[in-house]
Amino acid sequence: MKHRTIFPYCVGTCIAISSLQAKEKSPNIVLIMTDQQRADFLAREGYPIDTMPFVDELASNGTWFNKAYTSSPASVPARTSLLTGRFPKATHVRSNQNEVDAYFEKDMFHVLEEKGYATALVGKNHSYLRSDRLDYWSEYNHGGKVGSSGTEKGDAFDRFLKETQLYASFEPAPGGIESQPVYRMVDEATEWIKHVKGHPFMLWLSFAEPHNPYQTCEPYFSMFRDKLPSLQTSAKDRRMKGERYETLAEMMELGHVGYSQQLDELHSIYLGMMRMIDDQIRRFTDNLKNQDLYDNTIFIFISDHGDYVGEYGLMKKGAGLDEIASRIPMQWSGPGIKTSGRPHNAHVSMVDIFPTICEIINVPIPAGAQGRSLWPLLQGKPYPEKEFESIYVEHGYGGQFYSKKDDTDYLTEGAITKNKYFFDELNSWTQSGFTKMVRKGDWKLIFDMEGNGQLYNLRRDPLELKNLFEIKKYSQTKTNLLQELLKWEIATGDPLPLPRRRYHFKKNEHNYMFNDM
Repeated sequence: MKHRTIFPYCVGTCIAISSLQAKEKSPNIVLIMTDQQRADFLAREGYPIDTMPFVDELASNGTWFNKAYTSSPASVPARTSLLTGRFPKATHVRSNQNEVDAYFEKDMFHVLEEKGYATALVGKNHSYLRSDRLDYWSEYNHGGKVGSSGTEKGDAFDRFLKETQLYASFEPAPGGIESQPVYRMVDEATEWIKHVKGHPFMLWLSFAEPHNPYQTCEPYFSMFRDKLPSLQTSAKDRRMKGERYETLAEMMELGHVGYSQQLDELHSIYLGMMRMIDDQIRRFTDNLKNQDLYDNTIFIFISDHGDYVGEYGLMKKGAGLDEIASRIPMQWSGPGIKTSGRPHNAHVSMVDIFPTICEIINVPIPAGAQGRSLWPLLQGKPYPEKEFESIYVEHGYGGQFYSKKDDTDYLTEGAITKNKYFFDELNSWTQSGFTKMVRKGDWKLIFDMEGNGQLYNLRRDPLELKNLFEIKKYSQTKTNLLQELLKWEIATGDPLPLPRRRYHFKKNEHNYMFNDM
């Protein structure tokens, strides 16, 4: 697809192309995304520390979901699903190594471009997208800005980030808040928006934090050090979680030597990173208010997946479909969105975001999109509750499961390196095979390709330590959830390519899969 050369921004210059035909009343859209953020680490969810007060304030002025899920707890599959509205089995992107294989008809930025929106990415991409697809592209990753930052101070900080080997800094980061990528990103995003004022825009503001490297500057570095809530689990609980969790811990100890003695420090830094992000989101929205853009802007806040943050004696993610890795924060605020105060009861997914944006900007939801539009829910209008009574998540790239019976040369595979602090938790042992899950109300079922099942009551057992799958008392619940999982498995079969002749493809206007309303 040919790149539109509209609204380029470079050192304060801007060229407006008159061919952009946009309606003044079209809402701006800002998709704010964090990387590897726990959904339950927010005060609105009952967390004892107020990690993100401004994000919670935004949620209270809109609609938020406490049963929102990623499509897969790994960055590239999740982000591909976000952009296409399709589950990983349909996009063909089931691992962080398959971004070039993304399969879809149209994605989020296709329909926004066709509608006349100026588009930008500021931050982490980690998807199939390339810079020529958007009007403005400023990519940041876990090592800072991709390419030169343009300033000596920024380049120096990015060198510091690379020295962490994607792990952590146990001293306050140098340079103060102005050196942090989250601060620099807000500056760049604000400056770009100044040059598209008068036209609708869509900004993907994609923070690479609080993902490792776990690092932050003062005052955030010390902010929660003496206030840490106790972890709910320990390494002892890891044994009942299964072999993958034990293997993950073994590899992590080899790659991040001594990490198990550093869990409290890592926990504290992680919370500080969340507050640092929160303050920058506040600064960004204040900038929009100063430009008189805030009231006509829809804000979406999500993360791609979660982080163990010490639970089961682990950091990062990788081993399974636990709530702390699979459930994500999701909230919407802005014009037309109802202020609910309480969490919405619907079970929703990251794949629902693209179809919702389509309905907001009044364009057809493209063929092949599997998510449902949440627009009626966000407006407080009637919707079929049965459509949203459960949700589905995928894990794995296929093949047989790797286990301890197989070669455990983590170095050759690339899970660890000879460097003291490098470990990739997404590897052959944690990502092989296929596992699926379904959540319905208080209950959750996980089922894998070998017929192994897990059944949890999340209200009584939120850390999923007591597997009820084989307990006779819960046999009917298990059967019901297996049927629900099978329903999702069938419904999310990829319809692309659509029949080319004669057959009519029936589609609900909101892309509901199970109900016609």
